[in-house]
Amino acid sequence: MQLITADPRSLKDNPNRSRQSKSSPQSDALLCASIKAIGVVQPPIVKLDPDGGNSYIIVFGHRRTSQAIAADLAEIPLLLAEPSDDLGAMQSFAENIAREPLNPVDQWRAIERLVALGWTEESIALALALPVRQIRKLRLLANILPGMLDQMARGDMPNEQQLRTIAAASQDEQVEVWKKYKPKKQDPQVSWWEVARALTETRMLAKHASFGADLAQAYGITWTEDLFAPADEDSRYTTDIEAFIGAQQEWLANNLPKRGSIIEANEYGQGKLPPKAQQVHGKPGKGDLTGWYVNQRDGSVQSIVYHMPETKKSATVAGATAPAEEVAETTQRPAVTQKDLDMIGDLRTDALHEALARAPIEEDTLMALLILAFAGTNVSVASGSSDNPYGPAKCAANIARLIGEDGKLALDRGTLIQVARSVLIEVMSLRRNRSDSGLVARIAGVAIGADGFLPNMATEDFLSCLSRNALEATADAAGVPSRIKVKDTRAALVEHFAEAKLVHPAALMAPGVEDVRGWAARHAPIEAQEEGSKTAEDAVDQRVGDGLEEDSGPIDDNTADGFREAAE
Repeated sequence: MQLITADPRSLKDNPNRSRQSKSSPQSDALLCASIKAIGVVQPPIVKLDPDGGNSYIIVFGHRRTSQAIAADLAEIPLLLAEPSDDLGAMQSFAENIAREPLNPVDQWRAIERLVALGWTEESIALALALPVRQIRKLRLLANILPGMLDQMARGDMPNEQQLRTIAAASQDEQVEVWKKYKPKKQDPQVSWWEVARALTETRMLAKHASFGADLAQAYGITWTEDLFAPADEDSRYTTDIEAFIGAQQEWLANNLPKRGSIIEANEYGQGKLPPKAQQVHGKPGKGDLTGWYVNQRDGSVQSIVYHMPETKKSATVAGATAPAEEVAETTQRPAVTQKDLDMIGDLRTDALHEALARAPIEEDTLMALLILAFAGTNVSVASGSSDNPYGPAKCAANIARLIGEDGKLALDRGTLIQVARSVLIEVMSLRRNRSDSGLVARIAGVAIGADGFLPNMATEDFLSCLSRNALEATADAAGVPSRIKVKDTRAALVEHFAEAKLVHPAALMAPGVEDVRGWAARHAPIEAQEEGSKTAEDAVDQRVGDGLEEDSGPIDDNTADGFREAAE
């Protein structure tokens, strides 16, 4: 090669250059700025014009030349060479591949030019360090309509799946579709998904084929490799749907397993069971059958396990024997209809509520009924007795102990007390999750002295959760001098209460008085008062003062009459 200098404007473009489509404006601007700053570092390679004259044709470096002109350089260095036509084509292609990636259309055109010059697909792949599969994939663009290729070369590229579908269609099909979807002046972009949808053709994949090469040859099935599919899977397919389905059905008929039968497929590709057959979704049993069919959508062989109902014994009518299915069965109206049951449910509920309000009930029975209510199917309890607040409570298991052998309440007082304790344990909770009972559980804890059962909180786990101020206040209240380091203060508290018990004030059961009064006022039902009546909290205080429970409702006339009857 010979180093020369020349005006970049005098150079001619190579008509067979690899890069036909324009590069991105960002990359051109970056190259132009580099040339303005440091000049052309790598001289473009040129050759003499074969048509004669003193002009030069660019072999490599079209972008460098054009950006040198944009940078307003008067002269640039050049390397004058005389490469052979075929080697120059490969060098030009390889150089552009190593630089800014070529448009796939330009890559395909360069590959086709190399093939025309005698290069094989394997030699092109070896020279460019590309898989042979990639070279074959790019050569599929030869199947695409030239008008579509020109649109792709402008930068309007479909995705890989759409390109695969378009390349697999025939030229005639592409021409018809392109007439409808080619770009318009007002809309220069092509809706490639509509083009691909119009050219989509049903395929039967080789990986779904159960038959072998012998049946494929007998039915004339030829496989086509989908070069756009992942390289590590069998991507062969055929578009001969009838031949594929026929080969699958013949294979199925020759390889039908024991207790298997061939069934039809419905319009959705699913198996159609015989009349009165019931599908088995679990583990097949000894008497179950297997129906085999060919899925019409993807051609795969699939199966369904089912069982047939037991045949009824024949019945004799007037001395003749006939199948039971042919014997007419008279349908009888049920003794109690669903509407009757609904009415009975309403009447039972009204009677139950009336009895609970008016009938005399002993204390033990009343306690048992209250406990029994927690086992109702309409009651849901988020129990805090386990670590899982979403699990079912064990109220019913405990309450079942109150039911005697005769199906009635067994009012043994010792059992009643034990069950009451167990149900309260299931229901009452102060855990900070879904099972939290709230203020009522703290009130209950005060009533039964639950503070005395709190454990020693002078532990490293609990004290490490306290802030420094709270920890020092706890130490001062216990008479333990605070240390400089927080961990030393915790260690001193743990040692001080080794034989005693520390209960932090925040852990005590007793809620604030105002909180209790506010809760009672919110939940206590108040009868209608005349204008200027007492406030809700005053009404609660009055009822508590009268000896009524905070949660009890107003006593109506019927309830009062019931209590008088019970007293008499």
